[in-house]
Amino acid sequence: MEQQKDYFWAYIGGVIVIAALTLWTVKSSEHGKYETAQKAIAEDSANSAYLHKP
Repeated sequence: MEQQKDYFWAYIGGVIVIAALTLWTVKSSEHGKYETAQKAIAEDSANSAYLHKP
């Protein structure tokens, strides 16, 4: 009887890589949303939801 190779750690590694790539993709796509708001706040601080009164 031949013993089959155990791919347990390969599957675990694959799941970790896929999860990391998914998180990186979501994080990088979310970054663009905030650039426009950041530019608007830089131009006029009244655009900020967190107004700081001097």
